[in-house]
Formats: sequence, C-alpha cells, structure tokens
Amino acid sequence: MDSIRIIGGKRLSGNIKVSGAKNAALPILCATLLSDGESLLRNVPKLRDIETTSALLRFLGRNVDVAAPEVKVHAGAQVRPEAPYELVKQMRASVMVLGPLVARFGKAKVSLPGGCQIGSRPVDQHLMGLEKLGATITLERGYVIATAPRLRGCEIVFDMPTVTGTENLMMAAALAKGRTTLVNSAKEPEVEELGRVLNKMGARVTGAGTDVIEIEGRDELAPFDHAIIADRIEAGTYMVAAAATGGDVLLENAPLEDLGSTVAALKKMGVEISREGNAVRIRRPGALQPIDLSTEPHPGFPTDMQAQMMVLSCIAEGTSTILENIFENRFMHVPELVRMGADIHTEGNHATVKGPAKLQGANVMATDLRASASLVIAGLVAEGETNVLRVYHLDRGYEHMEEKLSAVGANAVRVQDQHG
Repeated sequence: MDSIRIIGGKRLSGNIKVSGAKNAALPILCATLLSDGESLLRNVPKLRDIETTSALLRFLGRNVDVAAPEVKVHAGAQVRPEAPYELVKQMRASVMVLGPLVARFGKAKVSLPGGCQIGSRPVDQHLMGLEKLGATITLERGYVIATAPRLRGCEIVFDMPTVTGTENLMMAAALAKGRTTLVNSAKEPEVEELGRVLNKMGARVTGAGTDVIEIEGRDELAPFDHAIIADRIEAGTYMVAAAATGGDVLLENAPLEDLGSTVAALKKMGVEISREGNAVRIRRPGALQPIDLSTEPHPGFPTDMQAQMMVLSCIAEGTSTILENIFENRFMHVPELVRMGADIHTEGNHATVKGPAKLQGANVMATDLRASASLVIAGLVAEGETNVLRVYHLDRGYEHMEEKLSAVGANAVRVQDQHG
C-alpha cells in the first residue's frame, strides 16, 4: 500500500486547481443507467471511486470509456441488473444503482453497501421510498432484491435528510409514472446538480437543493452531456491546508457559493478569504483563534470538513469544541493526531481541542477518506517527517493531492509500497 511522506514546516504559496466533485459525479454516473445512447460527463476527477463506479457500470452491461477528465457511457448489448458484493463493498455509493435499475428494467439485485468505517449509515430510507413508489423489496443473504412492473409517483417523507437516499429516489422517480414529491430531502449542492442532469435527460425536476423536491416522471429519458461542478470539500480541504501553514494560496475553480459554513468558520478563526474572479484567495496573516463547531446537514457545517478543521483547531490559540452530529464513528483520526502531539479529549460525539499544540512528525494510519486528508494537513505543520499510511482512502476522494501540494511548496511525496 502506498504512503505519503511529508516534511513539515513549509508555507504553501501558489495556485491550486480544484477538481470536479466526486460526490456529484458518482450519482450522475449512476443516472446514465436511465437511458440508452451515449452520455458524456466532463470535469470528472481521476479517483478510485470513479474507477469503482465505472467497473460496476461495466458489470451491469454498460460500455464505459474513462479518459479523465471525461467519461463516456453508453448502453451495451445486454443488461445485468445485479450489483455484486465484491464491487459494492468498496464504496457505499454503489447502492445508488438500485433506483435506476428497478425504474428502468423492473428489477434489481444489489448488495448491501460497504465503504468507509465511519458509522452504520443504513439504507432503510432508500428502501422505504422505493416501496412507496411501488417496488416489492426483499432482503436475501446480504442483497436487496427490488422488483416493479412500473414505479408510480407518490409523496415520500424522509425520516431524516439523506443525500444518497434523496439521489436514489430522484433517479427512480424520473422514470416513474406521474409526479413524485420528496419531503425532508437533502439540500446538498450535489443533489441540486443531479436535478440539473435529470432535467437535461427530459425529466422535470423542481426544488432540488431545497427540502421539497418534485419530479415529473417520463416514459423514457435521453442521454446527456454535462460538466461536473467543482468539489467543495476538496476546495475546503486546501483552504484549511493554506490556513494551517500560514500560506497564501489561490484556489482556481473554487465553488465559493457552496462553501458558506466552511468559509464562515475559517474567517472566525482569523483566515482571510477573498474572491478574485473565478478563483478564491486564502491567507492567514496572524494567529489562529479557537472555534466551536457543530456538524449539520447542508447548509450547516459539513461533516466531511470536520477532521480537517480539527487539525486547524489543534494549532489555534485556545480551546475549541467540535460536535459531530452526522456520523457516530467519525473521530477515528483523533488517536493519530494525539500521537503527533495534539491535545484532544473526546466524549461520545463531543471533542475538546486545546491549542496551540506543537505537532511532531510520526507514522500515522489513515482510517477513512477525510481522516486521511486531516493527517496530511497535520504533517504539513508538524516538525520533522510524517508518513501517512493507507492512502488508498485518500485516493478515493482527492486527485493527486501530494502533487497539488508539492506544486505550492509542500515537501510531500508518494512512496510506493515495493511489497504490493
């Protein structure tokens, strides 16, 4: 397994281009199942999760041509409406083929998902919604089996906002007969982006990005050509990296309008953030101030930025508190940061961070995607050498992170495991 070796203490300065959004590209790739013909996705990041989804689509019978930053998908000769455990276990977003498959082909057999070990994240809301749309759902030996001659529009009220659940049911409803209303929907920008794509395909989606989404289904949908929005979490991660090193970084293609809560938190800590055309400049002129953070569904502070902001609070002048309200197991980076010299105490979903800590380089183990990013940032500010192990987690969601950081002054290199 590869690792990333970082020599800390370098100030970041220069330009970083933000890649396309992984969490927008994945459901849009799944949406290609809703039509025949050739669909073209542009501005697609080169990531393990994109490769995994492409492999799943090929298994299902699609022809997929990946030449980053473009992906072409078109129908093959035969459809196999089954997503096996071997593919789905690699990434829980794979469950999003369930809605398109049952809507388009009348049946689907999809393994219950795997992915990051940051909480149970059950798919009960997906299944509840499909049942309301008229699908018959059974669970057999770790697989969800869904059948329906034709889905029919209805009102679905989510018990809680769920991003992948909202997206799965939006895609299913796009081929359902009549109108579907999704209430208490997730409001993330990636949900709004999927709505734009479904509209290009011929469905009529209104309200995507709000808590009530209406979808007028169609008998058939057309292929599409679409450029993926920029990745707000990648942009936020590099904002934190610039702030942590006291740097001056210009983020090209940064979606500032989707980063409201992250920008507000960074400004409270003393980071200067300003728009310059289509880019955003990040500077940290003085000492960092402590902060109290609480993760919430969008537009609240994103759970996907919690680990990165915790590193920043480690070097702030005072005591910060972080409340993790989304996933019950998302402090797995804390023991690794403590090994580097951080002063963090956790109790349940509450973390108290006392700063400023003088972080020391160490060998640290990545446990999930965003934890990996936080350990890289910690390595940037730590004294001496840090080796971040298991960076296959990082490769799921960050395109060439060590190269982007090196280009703005970091001493970061990928070390390939000679033992495989």
